[in-house]
Amino acid sequence: MATFYYPIWWYIAPTIINTFLESYDFKGKTIVPFATSGGSGAGKTDMYLHASCSEEVNWKPTTMLNGNVTKEKIKKWLDNMHIS
Repeated sequence: MATFYYPIWWYIAPTIINTFLESYDFKGKTIVPFATSGGSGAGKTDMYLHASCSEEVNWKPTTMLNGNVTKEKIKKWLDNMHIS
């Protein structure tokens, strides 16, 4: 499983995240992206990131962790992933 964190810039992840995804083989892996933003949502982030990886990657949708994120909210998010 690969989990990575990044800021959202104008509704997409920074280009360096695409470069990172293009540089490694995540075939057969689960990717759990999460991000922060000063106010925007994830926009088309997932669409752009998926294009930078093999189609054989199990993507979870980008989760926005903005504002006052509690330990309970993070635990609930991870529990809902059903990742072992």
